[in-house]
Amino acid sequence: MATEQETQSLYEARKSIFPRSVKGRFRKLKWAILGLAYGVYFLLPWLRWDRLNGPDQAVLFDLEGRRFYLFNLVVHPQDIFWLAGLLVIAALLLFFVTGIAGRVFCGYFCFQTLWTDVFVAIERLVQGERPARIRLSKAPWNREKLWKIGLTHLLWLLVSFATGLTFVLYWGDAPTLVREFFTGQAPFAAYATALFLTATTYVMAGVAREQVCTYMCPYSRFQAVMFDKETLIVSYDEARGEGEKGRSRMGRDLKSREQRAAAGVGDCIDCGYCVQVCPTGIDIRNGLQVQCISCALCIDACDTIMDSLGWDRGLIGYTSEVEQQEGRRPRLLRPKVLGYMAVLVVAVGLLVWSVRNQAPYDIAVSQVRQPLFVRLSDGRIQNRYELKVNNKMNRPLDLHFAVEGLPGAELDMGAFSHLHLAPEQRQRVMMRIKAPAGHGARASRPIRIRAIPDDASGAVPSLAHPAVFYQPGA
Repeated sequence: MATEQETQSLYEARKSIFPRSVKGRFRKLKWAILGLAYGVYFLLPWLRWDRLNGPDQAVLFDLEGRRFYLFNLVVHPQDIFWLAGLLVIAALLLFFVTGIAGRVFCGYFCFQTLWTDVFVAIERLVQGERPARIRLSKAPWNREKLWKIGLTHLLWLLVSFATGLTFVLYWGDAPTLVREFFTGQAPFAAYATALFLTATTYVMAGVAREQVCTYMCPYSRFQAVMFDKETLIVSYDEARGEGEKGRSRMGRDLKSREQRAAAGVGDCIDCGYCVQVCPTGIDIRNGLQVQCISCALCIDACDTIMDSLGWDRGLIGYTSEVEQQEGRRPRLLRPKVLGYMAVLVVAVGLLVWSVRNQAPYDIAVSQVRQPLFVRLSDGRIQNRYELKVNNKMNRPLDLHFAVEGLPGAELDMGAFSHLHLAPEQRQRVMMRIKAPAGHGARASRPIRIRAIPDDASGAVPSLAHPAVFYQPGA
């Protein structure tokens, strides 16, 4: 039986990572994407949008009204399958991009990466560059450490709170909801959601950081099935960097490439800059690892060193297994990637077609089954139905109804000879269908209830909904 000491030795304590800042083309690209993502996320709820009917917020998820407003598009509950289509497209796009360039989504677009970048920037702003942060973490608790650590966590909490509050603003009118939030008049769900997202953002981006990518995110585990020998990955040119005798630091006799080549050592001077800038703390020189998120900051770090030495860039770069082993450039459009692309194009096309051909209104008919039918005093059979009509347009809609497939049927809607619906209005009415008793007929027969718009222009189509008319059998 293992002792307690032996059991504890199976678990490695977390090693704090203090990423060093770096400049370069990939770092600039990451800052640009981060700025765009933050601008869209934090400013979109405040963007106004003119609508003939409905709220003036460009993007609003109105749960109470059961409508999602996305600029000129209004999504109703009946259109929820669009969300499934959007998720399928997102998954296919992820597979397509991963097949070409590995985990670039993780390195540039993932929320965890974007928010962690901001949190690390705050930490660097308050506590200093990497050596200063390491010294501060090892120093005993004093006034300076309390101040810097406390200010760092306070700023993290402020960013986390802004993240949570902004998410809430997508579900109500932003100016009104902010005023109600800070005056204690907002719904409980608003406070609960903001608090939950504040806590999760603070923990994920500020405390857990790389552990989310390494241990919590499933993508790092199944990414290998989307990789092949021609997938572009961030990798270290071992042949150039190691030489015959491995890497070596700069020395008096190892300053030039000629001196190093003569000594049998490679171009890697073992400065450790690529490790210091890595947000997950790995050494890319050890090969592709599950923790690598393809942020390419190690490329910027290595290129910076190569530039300072006047040597060629590319010791660390985007490459592929076939390029390293066979010396040929990878094929970006290969059968697997083309397959992803074909399915992706079809999915996008179907979603766009569905959105563009959205019905201006919809109807639903459900039968009242207690009782299934009633025999009237004049011998006719009556069935009752509940009719639901949803006007999706931003203008009024007038409808009248007819029964198809039931000769001699009479449709009775009580006080309604037709329905008038205001823009984006839903209405529910009871409908009775009376028909002569059919001797020897089936106990049930399929019918169609058709909605016919009172629109002379013909721009609004008629819609039919299937139903069943029950009557006593022979």
